[in-house]
Amino acid sequence: MSTREIRQTLFAQFAVVADALAHSSRLALLELLAQGERDVETLSGLLGLSVASTSQHLQRLKHAGLVSVQRHGRRRIYRLASDEVSALVLNIGRVAEASLASVEKIVNQQLRAQDELPPVSTDELARLSARRAVVIVDVRPAEEYAAAHLPGAVNIPLDALRREMSRLPQDREIIVYCRGPYCLLALDAMRMLRRHHYRVRRLEESVSEWRRAGLPVEHGITTAMTGSA
Repeated sequence: MSTREIRQTLFAQFAVVADALAHSSRLALLELLAQGERDVETLSGLLGLSVASTSQHLQRLKHAGLVSVQRHGRRRIYRLASDEVSALVLNIGRVAEASLASVEKIVNQQLRAQDELPPVSTDELARLSARRAVVIVDVRPAEEYAAAHLPGAVNIPLDALRREMSRLPQDREIIVYCRGPYCLLALDAMRMLRRHHYRVRRLEESVSEWRRAGLPVEHGITTAMTGSA
């Protein structure tokens, strides 16, 4: 093959990946799978799509090498092909935010404007965690927390936060996190906790970004409040 043919072939294959990403439901599926593996039925319920439609989207993603699938009896369990896929989805959001005024407006007016304090960075949280200076709260659903979470984080899903927040000490800063910079769960949790006089900030990054930074994660369910991270 000539140099031109090699280049054309490569870019044609790159376009297969780009084409698979060119649908809002497929991007949403990848965000969900970045939190942990799931079956088709669960994914369809989370997105409000039919099982058939969800399966078709997943097949497109599989064809592009972005997800893999295993069969457990009659169940099909999907997972991301690699952490690079979740990084790709995040970068799409960041490029869209930098390039499209409509996205920047939504982020500024609907996300950042609701956050009274700057988000804590991964590096800062790692330092605070090492000093046991904060309590880290994962507000994602329990199955996402069990798949992977920040070390020492306690899981209080958003829909349980109102009745469970008394578990949290008011003499420590609370750091909440969910699925990344465009996730609303952490913002809702912050507003609720601040109304009850907690000092709270959010981690803008997700577990996937924490792991890509070379930091450890934990798996499984933690039932006891540790009091710090």
